[in-house]
Amino acid sequence: MDPYQEPPGGPATVVLDAAFKADAPARYARLRELGPIHPAEFQPGLTGWVVVGHDLARAALTHPALLKDAAPAADALDAAGFVLHRPSVGLGAQMLEADPPEHTRLRRLAAAAFTPRRSAELAPRIERIAHGLIDALPPSGELDLVEAFNAPLPATVIAELLGVPAAHHRDFRHWSALALRPASPGHRPALAALHGLLADLVAAKRRRPQDDLLSALVSVRDREADRLTEEELVGTALMLVVAGHESTVNLLGNAELALLRHPDQLRLLRGRPELLPGAVEEFLRHDTPVERSTNRYAAEDLELGGVAIPRGGVLVVALVSAGHDAPQQGSGCPAALDVTRPDARHLAFGHGVHHCLGAPLARLEAVVALRVLLSRVPELELAVPEESLDWIGSGIIRGVLSLPVRYRRD
Repeated sequence: MDPYQEPPGGPATVVLDAAFKADAPARYARLRELGPIHPAEFQPGLTGWVVVGHDLARAALTHPALLKDAAPAADALDAAGFVLHRPSVGLGAQMLEADPPEHTRLRRLAAAAFTPRRSAELAPRIERIAHGLIDALPPSGELDLVEAFNAPLPATVIAELLGVPAAHHRDFRHWSALALRPASPGHRPALAALHGLLADLVAAKRRRPQDDLLSALVSVRDREADRLTEEELVGTALMLVVAGHESTVNLLGNAELALLRHPDQLRLLRGRPELLPGAVEEFLRHDTPVERSTNRYAAEDLELGGVAIPRGGVLVVALVSAGHDAPQQGSGCPAALDVTRPDARHLAFGHGVHHCLGAPLARLEAVVALRVLLSRVPELELAVPEESLDWIGSGIIRGVLSLPVRYRRD
Protein backbone atom coordinates (compact mmCIF):
# COMPACT_ATOMS: atom_id res chain seq x y z
CA MET A 1 0.00 0.00 0.00
CA ASP A 2 1.14 3.59 -0.74
CA PRO A 3 2.33 4.81 2.69
CA TYR A 4 0.37 8.04 2.15
CA GLN A 5 -2.87 6.46 0.97
CA GLU A 6 -5.54 6.62 3.62
CA PRO A 7 -6.29 3.08 4.81
CA PRO A 8 -9.88 1.88 5.39
CA GLY A 9 -9.62 2.39 9.16
CA GLY A 10 -8.65 6.07 8.90
CA PRO A 11 -5.69 8.25 7.96
CA ALA A 12 -2.20 6.77 8.09
CA THR A 13 0.35 8.16 10.53
CA VAL A 14 3.26 9.88 8.80
CA VAL A 15 6.55 8.95 10.46
CA LEU A 16 8.89 11.95 10.36
CA ASP A 17 12.04 9.85 10.62
CA ALA A 18 15.44 10.09 8.95
CA ALA A 19 14.20 8.56 5.69
CA PHE A 20 11.35 11.09 5.53
CA LYS A 21 13.64 14.02 6.30
CA ALA A 22 16.12 13.03 3.58
CA ASP A 23 13.30 13.19 1.02
CA ALA A 24 11.18 15.84 2.71
CA PRO A 25 10.14 18.08 -0.23
CA ALA A 26 8.81 15.14 -2.27
CA ARG A 27 7.15 13.53 0.76
CA TYR A 28 5.41 16.75 1.76
CA ALA A 29 4.26 17.30 -1.83
CA ARG A 30 2.53 13.92 -1.75
CA LEU A 31 0.94 14.75 1.60
CA ARG A 32 -0.38 18.09 0.28
CA GLU A 33 -2.17 16.19 -2.48
CA LEU A 34 -4.04 14.23 0.19
CA GLY A 35 -4.90 17.11 2.50
CA PRO A 36 -3.52 20.01 4.58
CA ILE A 37 -3.13 18.14 7.91
CA HIS A 38 -2.07 14.59 8.81
CA PRO A 39 -1.43 12.40 11.88
CA ALA A 40 2.31 12.15 12.49
CA GLU A 41 4.98 10.58 14.67
CA PHE A 42 7.68 13.17 15.47
CA GLN A 43 10.00 10.81 17.32
CA PRO A 44 9.51 7.32 18.75
CA GLY A 45 6.61 7.48 21.19
CA LEU A 46 5.55 11.07 20.43
CA THR A 47 2.65 11.53 18.01
CA GLY A 48 0.37 14.35 16.97
CA TRP A 49 -0.44 16.20 13.76
CA VAL A 50 1.58 17.93 11.04
CA VAL A 51 0.12 20.77 8.97
CA VAL A 52 1.43 20.83 5.39
CA GLY A 53 -0.83 23.38 3.63
CA HIS A 54 0.11 27.07 3.58
CA ASP A 55 -3.24 28.59 4.52
CA LEU A 56 -3.86 26.13 7.34
CA ALA A 57 -0.27 26.62 8.51
CA ARG A 58 -0.86 30.36 8.95
CA ALA A 59 -4.09 29.63 10.78
CA ALA A 60 -2.42 27.08 13.08
CA LEU A 61 0.46 29.42 13.97
CA THR A 62 -2.02 32.05 15.20
CA HIS A 63 -4.74 29.77 16.60
CA PRO A 64 -5.77 31.01 20.07
CA ALA A 65 -6.00 27.46 21.49
CA LEU A 66 -2.73 26.10 20.03
CA LEU A 67 -0.25 27.27 22.61
CA LYS A 68 3.30 26.75 23.88
CA ASP A 69 2.12 25.70 27.34
CA ALA A 70 3.03 22.01 27.39
CA ALA A 71 1.14 21.14 30.58
CA PRO A 72 -1.79 19.40 28.80
CA ALA A 73 0.70 17.15 26.96
CA ALA A 74 3.12 16.62 29.86
CA ASP A 75 2.50 12.89 30.27
CA ALA A 76 2.98 12.16 26.56
CA LEU A 77 6.15 14.29 26.39
CA ASP A 78 7.65 12.65 29.48
CA ALA A 79 6.84 9.16 28.22
CA ALA A 80 8.63 9.94 24.93
CA GLY A 81 11.66 11.43 26.71
CA PHE A 82 11.09 14.83 25.08
CA VAL A 83 12.84 17.61 27.04
CA LEU A 84 13.22 20.61 24.72
CA HIS A 85 10.26 22.45 26.32
CA ARG A 86 11.71 22.17 29.83
CA PRO A 87 13.79 24.85 31.58
CA SER A 88 17.32 24.03 32.75
CA VAL A 89 17.58 20.80 30.74
CA GLY A 90 15.97 21.87 27.46
CA LEU A 91 15.17 25.16 25.73
CA GLY A 92 12.45 26.31 28.12
CA ALA A 93 12.37 29.55 30.15
CA GLN A 94 12.54 31.71 26.99
CA MET A 95 10.07 33.39 24.67
CA LEU A 96 9.90 30.58 22.08
CA GLU A 97 8.37 28.32 24.73
CA ALA A 98 6.04 30.94 26.27
CA ASP A 99 2.58 32.34 25.55
CA PRO A 100 1.37 35.92 26.06
CA PRO A 101 1.61 37.76 28.38
CA GLU A 102 4.84 35.99 29.41
CA HIS A 103 5.97 35.81 25.79
CA THR A 104 5.34 39.55 25.38
CA ARG A 105 7.46 40.34 28.44
CA LEU A 106 10.32 38.01 27.43
CA ARG A 107 10.40 39.17 23.81
CA ARG A 108 10.37 42.84 24.80
CA LEU A 109 13.29 42.36 27.15
CA ALA A 110 15.28 40.31 24.62
CA ALA A 111 14.52 42.80 21.82
CA ALA A 112 15.89 45.61 24.00
CA ALA A 113 19.32 43.95 23.70
CA PHE A 114 19.06 42.15 20.34
CA THR A 115 18.19 45.12 18.14
CA PRO A 116 18.08 45.31 14.31
CA ARG A 117 20.73 48.05 14.58
CA ARG A 118 23.06 45.72 16.48
CA SER A 119 22.58 43.11 13.74
CA ALA A 120 23.14 45.59 10.89
CA GLU A 121 26.37 46.81 12.48
CA LEU A 122 27.74 43.26 12.14
CA ALA A 123 27.87 43.36 8.31
CA PRO A 124 31.56 44.38 8.03
CA ARG A 125 32.60 41.78 10.60
CA ILE A 126 30.57 39.03 8.85
CA GLU A 127 32.30 39.92 5.58
CA ARG A 128 35.75 39.75 7.20
CA ILE A 129 34.95 36.35 8.72
CA ALA A 130 33.75 35.05 5.33
CA HIS A 131 36.86 36.31 3.53
CA GLY A 132 39.08 34.85 6.26
CA LEU A 133 37.50 31.42 5.83
CA ILE A 134 38.03 31.54 2.05
CA ASP A 135 41.61 32.79 2.50
CA ALA A 136 42.35 29.77 4.72
CA LEU A 137 41.45 27.31 1.94
CA PRO A 138 44.02 25.77 -0.41
CA PRO A 139 43.76 27.31 -3.90
CA SER A 140 41.82 24.30 -5.18
CA GLY A 141 40.81 20.77 -4.27
CA GLU A 142 37.97 19.02 -2.46
CA LEU A 143 36.46 19.90 0.92
CA ASP A 144 33.32 19.75 3.03
CA LEU A 145 31.68 23.14 2.59
CA VAL A 146 29.70 22.72 5.83
CA GLU A 147 32.84 22.17 7.90
CA ALA A 148 35.01 24.70 6.10
CA PHE A 149 32.57 27.59 5.65
CA ASN A 150 28.89 27.17 6.54
CA ALA A 151 29.32 26.09 10.17
CA PRO A 152 32.24 28.25 11.35
CA LEU A 153 30.83 31.49 9.93
CA PRO A 154 27.56 31.72 11.93
CA ALA A 155 29.19 30.05 14.94
CA THR A 156 31.81 32.79 15.04
CA VAL A 157 29.21 35.51 14.47
CA ILE A 158 26.87 34.43 17.27
CA ALA A 159 29.75 33.64 19.64
CA GLU A 160 31.29 37.07 19.12
CA LEU A 161 27.87 38.73 19.33
CA LEU A 162 27.21 37.12 22.70
CA GLY A 163 30.78 37.58 23.91
CA VAL A 164 31.80 33.93 24.10
CA PRO A 165 35.62 33.66 24.45
CA ALA A 166 37.42 32.24 21.42
CA ALA A 167 38.62 29.24 23.43
CA HIS A 168 35.00 28.00 23.63
CA HIS A 169 34.06 28.53 19.95
CA ARG A 170 34.66 24.95 18.77
CA ASP A 171 32.71 23.36 21.65
CA PHE A 172 30.05 26.02 21.25
CA ARG A 173 29.59 25.07 17.60
CA HIS A 174 29.53 21.31 18.30
CA TRP A 175 27.00 21.57 21.13
CA SER A 176 24.74 23.92 19.16
CA ALA A 177 24.51 21.40 16.32
CA LEU A 178 23.47 18.56 18.66
CA ALA A 179 20.99 20.58 20.72
CA LEU A 180 18.23 20.32 18.10
CA ARG A 181 18.78 16.66 17.18
CA PRO A 182 16.75 14.69 19.76
CA ALA A 183 17.64 11.28 18.28
CA SER A 184 21.36 11.91 18.69
CA PRO A 185 23.07 10.32 21.75
CA GLY A 186 24.81 13.65 22.27
CA HIS A 187 21.56 15.65 22.44
CA ARG A 188 21.09 15.89 26.22
CA PRO A 189 24.80 16.21 27.07
CA ALA A 190 25.06 19.06 24.56
CA LEU A 191 22.12 20.89 26.12
CA ALA A 192 23.62 20.43 29.60
CA ALA A 193 27.02 21.69 28.42
CA LEU A 194 25.49 24.78 26.82
CA HIS A 195 23.48 25.54 29.96
CA GLY A 196 26.63 25.27 32.06
CA LEU A 197 28.78 27.40 29.76
CA LEU A 198 26.18 30.16 29.43
CA ALA A 199 25.47 30.26 33.18
CA ASP A 200 29.21 30.70 33.80
CA LEU A 201 29.41 33.42 31.15
CA VAL A 202 26.43 35.27 32.64
CA ALA A 203 28.23 35.37 36.00
CA ALA A 204 31.42 36.60 34.30
CA LYS A 205 29.58 39.34 32.35
CA ARG A 206 27.90 40.53 35.54
CA ARG A 207 31.29 40.90 37.23
CA ARG A 208 32.88 42.55 34.21
CA PRO A 209 30.41 43.79 31.55
CA GLN A 210 31.64 44.15 27.98
CA ASP A 211 30.22 45.48 24.73
CA ASP A 212 28.38 42.30 23.77
CA LEU A 213 24.86 40.93 23.66
CA LEU A 214 25.17 38.77 26.78
CA SER A 215 26.30 41.79 28.84
CA ALA A 216 23.34 43.73 27.41
CA LEU A 217 20.95 40.93 28.43
CA VAL A 218 22.47 40.89 31.92
CA SER A 219 21.96 44.66 32.10
CA VAL A 220 18.32 44.30 31.05
CA ARG A 221 17.83 41.48 33.57
CA ASP A 222 19.27 43.57 36.42
CA ARG A 223 17.72 46.92 35.46
CA GLU A 224 14.12 46.33 34.36
CA ALA A 225 11.24 46.17 36.86
CA ASP A 226 9.74 43.09 35.16
CA ARG A 227 13.20 41.76 34.55
CA LEU A 228 14.33 38.37 33.37
CA THR A 229 14.88 35.73 36.01
CA GLU A 230 18.32 34.12 36.00
CA GLU A 231 16.81 31.01 34.42
CA GLU A 232 15.11 33.12 31.74
CA LEU A 233 18.36 34.96 31.05
CA VAL A 234 20.28 31.73 30.43
CA GLY A 235 17.32 30.30 28.47
CA THR A 236 17.16 33.37 26.23
CA ALA A 237 20.89 33.21 25.55
CA LEU A 238 20.60 29.49 24.78
CA MET A 239 17.74 30.09 22.37
CA LEU A 240 19.76 32.77 20.54
CA VAL A 241 22.76 30.42 20.33
CA VAL A 242 20.91 27.38 19.01
CA ALA A 243 18.53 29.23 16.69
CA GLY A 244 21.19 31.66 15.49
CA HIS A 245 23.69 28.93 14.66
CA GLU A 246 21.87 25.90 13.25
CA SER A 247 19.34 27.78 11.14
CA THR A 248 22.03 29.83 9.38
CA VAL A 249 24.40 26.86 8.86
CA ASN A 250 21.65 25.05 7.02
CA LEU A 251 20.27 28.10 5.23
CA LEU A 252 23.72 28.39 3.64
CA GLY A 253 24.00 24.65 2.94
CA ASN A 254 20.53 24.34 1.44
CA ALA A 255 21.11 27.44 -0.70
CA GLU A 256 24.45 26.15 -1.98
CA LEU A 257 23.02 22.72 -2.75
CA ALA A 258 20.09 24.29 -4.58
CA LEU A 259 22.51 26.32 -6.74
CA LEU A 260 24.68 23.27 -7.45
CA ARG A 261 21.52 21.43 -8.54
CA HIS A 262 20.56 24.38 -10.78
CA PRO A 263 23.73 25.61 -12.50
CA ASP A 264 21.73 28.10 -14.60
CA GLN A 265 20.62 29.83 -11.39
CA LEU A 266 24.18 29.72 -10.05
CA ARG A 267 25.48 31.43 -13.21
CA LEU A 268 22.72 34.01 -13.03
CA LEU A 269 23.48 34.86 -9.40
CA ARG A 270 27.23 35.09 -10.04
CA GLY A 271 26.58 37.55 -12.85
CA ARG A 272 23.97 39.54 -10.94
CA PRO A 273 24.93 39.61 -7.24
CA GLU A 274 22.44 42.42 -6.68
CA LEU A 275 19.78 39.68 -6.81
CA LEU A 276 21.09 38.11 -3.58
CA PRO A 277 18.65 39.67 -1.06
CA GLY A 278 15.68 38.40 -3.08
CA ALA A 279 17.44 35.12 -3.81
CA VAL A 280 17.86 34.48 -0.08
CA GLU A 281 14.08 34.78 0.29
CA GLU A 282 13.74 32.24 -2.52
CA PHE A 283 16.18 29.88 -0.80
CA LEU A 284 14.14 30.22 2.40
CA ARG A 285 11.00 29.35 0.46
CA HIS A 286 12.50 26.60 -1.69
CA ASP A 287 14.17 24.54 1.06
CA THR A 288 13.98 26.29 4.43
CA PRO A 289 16.50 25.20 7.09
CA VAL A 290 13.78 25.01 9.75
CA GLU A 291 11.77 22.15 8.34
CA ARG A 292 8.97 22.38 10.86
CA SER A 293 7.89 24.59 13.72
CA THR A 294 8.42 23.88 17.37
CA ASN A 295 5.52 22.09 19.06
CA ARG A 296 2.14 23.66 19.73
CA TYR A 297 -0.18 22.07 22.29
CA ALA A 298 -3.98 22.08 22.21
CA ALA A 299 -5.24 23.92 25.28
CA GLU A 300 -8.74 22.55 24.63
CA ASP A 301 -10.57 20.24 22.25
CA LEU A 302 -10.56 21.92 18.84
CA GLU A 303 -10.97 21.34 15.11
CA LEU A 304 -8.38 22.33 12.52
CA GLY A 305 -8.77 21.69 8.82
CA GLY A 306 -11.68 19.36 9.53
CA VAL A 307 -9.60 17.27 11.95
CA ALA A 308 -10.56 16.90 15.62
CA ILE A 309 -7.60 17.54 17.94
CA PRO A 310 -8.15 16.74 21.61
CA ARG A 311 -6.83 18.80 24.52
CA GLY A 312 -3.16 17.97 24.96
CA GLY A 313 -2.70 17.11 21.27
CA VAL A 314 0.70 18.00 19.82
CA LEU A 315 0.83 19.87 16.51
CA VAL A 316 3.65 21.12 14.29
CA VAL A 317 3.66 23.11 11.06
CA ALA A 318 5.80 21.91 8.14
CA LEU A 319 7.34 25.25 7.21
CA VAL A 320 9.23 23.76 4.25
CA SER A 321 5.95 22.44 2.85
CA ALA A 322 4.10 25.73 3.34
CA GLY A 323 6.63 27.51 1.12
CA HIS A 324 5.75 25.17 -1.75
CA ASP A 325 2.02 25.71 -1.23
CA ALA A 326 1.96 29.51 -0.93
CA PRO A 327 0.80 31.59 -3.92
CA GLN A 328 3.93 32.84 -5.73
CA GLN A 329 4.97 35.27 -8.42
CA GLY A 330 7.65 34.34 -10.94
CA SER A 331 7.99 30.74 -12.10
CA GLY A 332 4.67 28.97 -12.23
CA CYS A 333 6.11 25.83 -10.62
CA PRO A 334 6.48 26.06 -6.81
CA ALA A 335 9.11 23.29 -6.89
CA ALA A 336 11.29 25.36 -9.24
CA LEU A 337 14.17 27.48 -7.94
CA ASP A 338 13.89 31.03 -9.31
CA VAL A 339 16.42 33.50 -7.87
CA THR A 340 14.65 36.31 -9.73
CA ARG A 341 11.30 35.53 -8.09
CA PRO A 342 9.84 38.78 -6.72
CA ASP A 343 8.70 38.71 -3.10
CA ALA A 344 8.99 34.95 -2.51
CA ARG A 345 6.34 34.02 0.06
CA HIS A 346 7.30 31.64 2.86
CA LEU A 347 6.90 30.90 6.56
CA ALA A 348 10.58 30.12 7.18
CA PHE A 349 10.73 32.52 10.12
CA GLY A 350 7.32 31.57 11.46
CA HIS A 351 4.19 33.69 11.67
CA GLY A 352 2.42 35.58 14.41
CA VAL A 353 3.85 36.41 17.83
CA HIS A 354 6.62 33.83 17.50
CA HIS A 355 8.04 35.28 14.27
CA CYS A 356 11.81 34.90 14.56
CA LEU A 357 13.52 37.77 16.39
CA GLY A 358 16.81 36.92 14.66
CA ALA A 359 15.44 37.00 11.09
CA PRO A 360 17.31 40.22 10.12
CA LEU A 361 20.63 38.71 11.26
CA ALA A 362 20.02 35.41 9.44
CA ARG A 363 19.18 37.26 6.22
CA LEU A 364 22.24 39.47 6.56
CA GLU A 365 24.60 36.54 7.20
CA ALA A 366 23.23 34.63 4.21
CA VAL A 367 23.51 37.57 1.80
CA VAL A 368 27.04 38.48 2.88
CA ALA A 369 28.33 34.88 3.07
CA LEU A 370 26.92 33.86 -0.32
CA ARG A 371 28.18 37.05 -1.97
CA VAL A 372 31.71 36.37 -0.71
CA LEU A 373 31.58 32.67 -1.62
CA LEU A 374 30.29 33.23 -5.16
CA SER A 375 32.75 36.04 -5.86
CA ARG A 376 35.80 34.29 -4.39
CA VAL A 377 35.13 30.73 -5.57
CA PRO A 378 34.53 30.84 -9.34
CA GLU A 379 34.48 27.05 -9.72
CA LEU A 380 32.26 24.95 -7.45
CA GLU A 381 30.63 21.56 -8.00
CA LEU A 382 29.49 18.54 -6.02
CA ALA A 383 32.28 16.05 -5.39
CA VAL A 384 29.93 13.12 -4.70
CA PRO A 385 26.69 11.83 -6.22
CA GLU A 386 23.78 13.82 -4.83
CA GLU A 387 22.03 10.65 -3.63
CA SER A 388 24.98 9.89 -1.32
CA LEU A 389 24.54 13.06 0.75
CA ASP A 390 23.60 12.45 4.40
CA TRP A 391 20.83 14.58 5.88
CA ILE A 392 20.17 15.56 9.48
CA GLY A 393 18.04 12.65 10.67
CA SER A 394 15.93 14.04 13.52
CA GLY A 395 14.49 17.25 14.90
CA ILE A 396 13.16 20.39 13.26
CA ILE A 397 16.27 21.37 11.27
CA ARG A 398 16.67 20.40 7.60
CA GLY A 399 20.10 20.24 6.00
CA VAL A 400 22.98 18.04 4.93
CA LEU A 401 25.51 16.87 7.50
CA SER A 402 28.29 17.52 5.00
CA LEU A 403 28.52 19.03 1.53
CA PRO A 404 31.59 17.65 -0.31
CA VAL A 405 32.58 19.91 -3.20
CA ARG A 406 35.36 20.39 -5.72
CA TYR A 407 36.39 24.02 -6.00
CA ARG A 408 38.86 26.60 -7.18
CA ARG A 409 39.16 29.88 -5.36
CA ASP A 410 40.76 33.13 -6.48
